[in-house]
Amino acid sequence: MKFNGVKQNTVLKTFLRCYHGRLQPSKSSRPEVIASHKDNRVTEIVDVRTPEEYEEDHIPGSVNLPVLTSLEREEVGLLYSTNRFQARKLGASFISKNISEHIRSFFYSKPDDYSPLVYCWRGGQRSYSLALVLAQIGFDTFTLENGYKQYRQHVRDTVRQIPEDFSYKVISGLTGSGKTRLLHTLAKQGQQIIDLEGLAQHKGSILGLWHGHTQPTQKYFESLLCADLERLSADRCVWLESESVRIGNVYVPDGLFKKLKEAPRFCVNLPLEERVKHIIHDYPNWIENKEALKATISKLVKVRGHEFVNSLLEVIENEDWELFVRRILVEHYDPTYTLSQKKNNSSPGTDKQMNMSNVNEETLDRAAEQLQDHDNGVVNSSNVLSLA
Repeated sequence: MKFNGVKQNTVLKTFLRCYHGRLQPSKSSRPEVIASHKDNRVTEIVDVRTPEEYEEDHIPGSVNLPVLTSLEREEVGLLYSTNRFQARKLGASFISKNISEHIRSFFYSKPDDYSPLVYCWRGGQRSYSLALVLAQIGFDTFTLENGYKQYRQHVRDTVRQIPEDFSYKVISGLTGSGKTRLLHTLAKQGQQIIDLEGLAQHKGSILGLWHGHTQPTQKYFESLLCADLERLSADRCVWLESESVRIGNVYVPDGLFKKLKEAPRFCVNLPLEERVKHIIHDYPNWIENKEALKATISKLVKVRGHEFVNSLLEVIENEDWELFVRRILVEHYDPTYTLSQKKNNSSPGTDKQMNMSNVNEETLDRAAEQLQDHDNGVVNSSNVLSLA
C-alpha cells in the first residue's frame, strides 16, 4: 500500500527513526542553558516567578507568566517539609495547570521563529518546566544559567564598576529651571543621557512622585540603571541632572553618585516668574486635587514649622496657585537645593552659568547646542552662557 506515492512501511520506518532520535529534528527538543539574558538569539524574556517576586525586581522588558502563584508555592513548600514526594506531585499538578493556561492565552499566537528565554529564581524546576514544554512544541527555547540570582549579581557588578568607565557632565539649577527638559533636548540632539528621575519616577522633592505612578523598588531601579549604562558608549560623555543621593525612596548607587559629585557642572538660571509658570504647567495633578496637596504639604511641619505650613494651606484653599508656587520655591525648595548643592558638588572647576529667559522649545534647542559647543571646546572660556 502506498501513501502519496511512498510505501506505507517506508513512512512508518522514517517516523520511528525520528521518534527514537536517530534523525535529528530541525530544532532541539530541549531548552538550551545560556549565561546571559542579552543573547541576541532571544526574542522575548519570560519570568516565571510569582508576581510578588517579579514586582520586587525583574529583567527590564520581561513578561511575567508565573508557573506557581504565591499561594501555590507556599502550599507546596509546607508539604515539602513533611513529604517531598507528595509535594512534588502537588507542584507538578499546579505547574501543569498554569502552563496549560499560558500556552492557550499567550504562546498559542507566537510564530515558529519565536525564541524565548525563560528564567526563575535560580534556574531550577520552575523555569525548566515551562521551557521544556515550549521546546517540545518546537520553539528554540533558552533558560538562564542560575536564573535571577545570576542576573542580580550582574546588575550589582555593573552599577558598581561601569560608572568608572564614563565621563559625565551635570546640569544643575534651582527647582523649576527646566533641567529635565534640557536633558531630554540633549538626547533628541543625539547626546548620551541618563535620566535618573525618569528611572525613579520621582522628581526628588516632596511633591515629586510622578502622578499615577509608584516608585520602583531599589533593586528594580538598579536594574533599569544597569540597562541604561550598558547601552552607553564610553568614548562619549554622558549628561545627567544634578541629584541628591536619594530620589524619593530610591538611592543612586555610590559609584555613580561619586562621579556625579566630581563632574563639571552647567547651572541653569531661569527668572523666578518663568519657574513659577513651569512648575504650574508640570504639576496639574496637584492643582486638581487640593486635599492631597494639603496632606503632602502638611508633612513639611517638621522642617519648616506650623506657621509656614498653615499659611501655605490657606493659600491652597484660596487656590492662589502662583502665590503658592512662588512661596514654596523661595521659602522651601531654593534653600533646600542650595544646601544640597554645597554637600553634593565636589567638582574641582567653577560651575558654568547658563542664563535662560524661558523654557520654550527654541530656547532649549539653542541651550543644548551651546552646551555641546562648550563641551567640544567651540565657545570661549566665559563662565556665562546667555540665551535671551
